[in-house]
Amino acid sequence: MTPAPPTISPGAPRFTPPNLQQDQIASPSIKNPIMLSPENGVKTGSPVPHLSTPPGPPVFTSPVRPAAVPFRTSPATPQPVAFSSGSSLPTSSPPQFPNGPAELQQQLPGATEESMPAGESPCVLFSAHKLLKHKKLANVPSLGFGVLVSPGRETSTGPQVIHRDPHRCHNCGAYSNLYSNILIGSGQWQCVICWNLNGSEGEYIASSKEELRNFPELSSPLVDFIQTGNKRPSFVPVTDSRTSAPVVLVIDECLDEAHLQHLQSSLHAFVDSVPPTTRIGIILYGSTVSVYDFTEESIASADVIPGGTSPTQETLKGLIYGTGIYLSPMHASKEVAHLIFSSLRPYKLNVPEVSRDRCLGTAVEVAMAIIQGPSVDMSRGVVKRPGGNSRIIVCAGGPNTYGPGSVPHSYTHPNYPHREKTAIKWMERLGREAHQHNIVVDILCAGTCPVRVPVLQPLANASGGVLVLHDDFGEAFGVNLQRASARAASSHGLLEIRCSDDILVTQVVGPGEEANIDTHETFKNDMAVSIQMLSVEETQCFSISMQNKHDIKSDYVFFQFAIQYSNVYQADIARVITIRLPTVDSVSAYLQSVQDEVAAVIIAKRTLLQAKSYSDAIDMQTTIDERVKDIASKFGSQVPKSKLYRFPKEISLLPELLFHLRRGPLLGSIVGHEDERSVLRNLFLNASFDLSLRMIAPRCLMHREGGTFEELPAYDLAMQSDTAVVLDHGTDVFIWL
Repeated sequence: MTPAPPTISPGAPRFTPPNLQQDQIASPSIKNPIMLSPENGVKTGSPVPHLSTPPGPPVFTSPVRPAAVPFRTSPATPQPVAFSSGSSLPTSSPPQFPNGPAELQQQLPGATEESMPAGESPCVLFSAHKLLKHKKLANVPSLGFGVLVSPGRETSTGPQVIHRDPHRCHNCGAYSNLYSNILIGSGQWQCVICWNLNGSEGEYIASSKEELRNFPELSSPLVDFIQTGNKRPSFVPVTDSRTSAPVVLVIDECLDEAHLQHLQSSLHAFVDSVPPTTRIGIILYGSTVSVYDFTEESIASADVIPGGTSPTQETLKGLIYGTGIYLSPMHASKEVAHLIFSSLRPYKLNVPEVSRDRCLGTAVEVAMAIIQGPSVDMSRGVVKRPGGNSRIIVCAGGPNTYGPGSVPHSYTHPNYPHREKTAIKWMERLGREAHQHNIVVDILCAGTCPVRVPVLQPLANASGGVLVLHDDFGEAFGVNLQRASARAASSHGLLEIRCSDDILVTQVVGPGEEANIDTHETFKNDMAVSIQMLSVEETQCFSISMQNKHDIKSDYVFFQFAIQYSNVYQADIARVITIRLPTVDSVSAYLQSVQDEVAAVIIAKRTLLQAKSYSDAIDMQTTIDERVKDIASKFGSQVPKSKLYRFPKEISLLPELLFHLRRGPLLGSIVGHEDERSVLRNLFLNASFDLSLRMIAPRCLMHREGGTFEELPAYDLAMQSDTAVVLDHGTDVFIWL
């Protein structure tokens, strides 16, 4: 095994990044012209419409003009890197192979001749496009080397799809790829990770190298294998299979009248937006849990369960095997659902919001039991496997203060710290249980009452869901409610990272956990780092830090990322991405290849992992300062007759990005309440590259009266009467008039 096992996000949130109200304006990466990204709902080549992301930004008639200033603008200056015109991320163009895939050779010795542009897959972004051969400099921790992997991201051209099983190395489990040396006479191929020679059952026998170009995996860095093994012999693609996965709404009934009116409007709009075949359930919670029954067509009726303790098996059996229907297709229950929401009444007792009894934990347990229990679908002896994950969406207006997983009403309670610790553990266990049953729990909070985020976050994280805060239950909440129910999340995800023997994976941050050895295939000498993903969605991202194990002798190092998952249409997919990076002796050549923005996002994710509280965040500000000094002293040049160092000009944007990180909402005190800061940090640790970059360094646009937008550097601004300034911060957009 590797000398030091990687740490897999010990404190990182275990949940999918939000596709809710995020990524509102396409990120103008410094390495790319401004384009609409597929993450913004504007698909350029997607075969399947996804409802998992927000609508695209408005299309302006006049182009965004670059800043009329002599200095560098906030991430918008182009870099000398080649791009494909259809690319939506800062990656270089896919390789062109006029003479066959990467000069495949008939002889084994020697490597492929010419290097492809680095970072060729939009799903994979390296912090540098070259690697330093010298271990000591390559492993300077202040700069570091790493990669951002977005397993579920859609690509502008769409991946090459292969309807057969992949060829895998018998020794290490790596997949054949465009860099594999092929013996065309015998069809044998050499693994680029462990250099083992493997057979291809005669499939790669060819009369010439050109013939091998017909195999997508030998000509493209990104391929999707549709698994045809015996795991699911009866697989038939069903276009609406994902709509059969139920959605259960778990609603806080302790709301004042103003909040309740907003919530009712959002719920009525939600009912009208849900596809007719989607099965929904409705549960209310306060000091008891009310499970609404769809058998009555003209009145809202519910079975009531005590909320003070977890429901007993007898209670659940009585519910599940009784005559009530608690999950019903929307086309059959739309009128009843409207009736139920109209019947909701505001909280009557004279008790402060924070002190009201809310048995959120018990309500989620009941919702899980209803989803798992024998539903109407099973009465004919047919058990349908729902496409994708079932969803529980909690609409919360305050903390969980009653029953299992609850905390005292007041922070001043003498036993509060212990009760909070117990509640966090209980919530995490419930989230893990939900994940085992393919149930995702999203928690949408609204209002001014603190919801005690540290207690609720583990439930969302561990189940693969997301927690989002809103000011009220109005329009933004309603839109997110609809998006949460329609998010396309694939399941049973496994991410495997394989690298050349020179490279060691030291840390993984993102929505997953270390995979148990029995959950995936094992090979004789499989050195892969395996991560169990909690769900597979477009906007999530893993940040992977790496080091040199020793000085590198070879001219190239290889990286292969394999993502196996079941998609929402019940097909088993294996996505394989293989990247080759050149190695260099020259520090200057290495620094020129550093991608400032990607490096900044990886540094920020590593830093935020340590910032679990406000005091931690203040400490992390100091580490950012020390990091910048250390990079200057290791890679910069000393000022004559001084002890000071000049920061290396090749990565001059990096300190600016780290300055924004230091003072912005993630580490600074711009955002008021610790609940809000905690949610932002959790979102950031799993967010896509585009969203992460905006959360670190906002993009500043000035809108003039004529209707033009001009990009400005995000520095101090002098306001003018005829302009409006728009600041895109990823999760929020600020407008100054």
